[in-house]
Amino acid sequence: MPEPLLRAESLQAWYGRAHILTGVDLTVGRGEVVALMGRNGAGKTTTLKAIMGLIEARSGRVTLDGRPIDRLPPHRIARLGVGYVPEDRRIFADLTVEENLEVGRQPPRPGAPVWTPEKLFDLFPNLAALRGRRGTRMSGGEQQMLTLARTLMGNPFLLLLDEPSEGLAPLIVRQMAEAVLRLKAEGLSVLVSEQNVGFAAAVADRASVIEKGQVRWSGPMADLMADESVRRAYLAL
Repeated sequence: MPEPLLRAESLQAWYGRAHILTGVDLTVGRGEVVALMGRNGAGKTTTLKAIMGLIEARSGRVTLDGRPIDRLPPHRIARLGVGYVPEDRRIFADLTVEENLEVGRQPPRPGAPVWTPEKLFDLFPNLAALRGRRGTRMSGGEQQMLTLARTLMGNPFLLLLDEPSEGLAPLIVRQMAEAVLRLKAEGLSVLVSEQNVGFAAAVADRASVIEKGQVRWSGPMADLMADESVRRAYLAL
């Protein structure tokens, strides 16, 4: 089997004395979408932050294309081609859509999809009509799209996407799912943290289900959708 683009082994993380991740193992292959699923508080967001180096109190091994990155700071992980889209839509509110995109611009990376503002406006037609609008005058769904688009301007190999459907109207959720599928078609690898089973089923090839800081189930997304007992045990509210 080829080496996955991302591999996390025995990943652990702490917030103060609280031991949040107690041994997470997962992989993301090239051009693959993997859904990291679980209830609120299961450790999904913490896993993405630990991979990105945003949590200092962490241990375990994380490799990107076979290269260890678990001891690198976030800015160096980003420079290696990992894009992180947080749940809380961190746009520059006083800048326009086009100015936000320019902030995220990075040179092309050999072997990674190349993104331009026009290509992103094709991906997100909603943003195309808002080129000159400032972030303060955008809806939550538009801000989510802009956060993702700005991250793509960095031309990443791998995208860490945290709860992209959270709090969005059904139409925007559908548009976000279509966008993720287009990213996959471009060859981008995506690790998406998600509670919405329908969203995950629409975009993911595989799923890893996390509970109390450990991956309890991992396999094809179709198998998860066919196994009601697993969904009831780890995903039902």
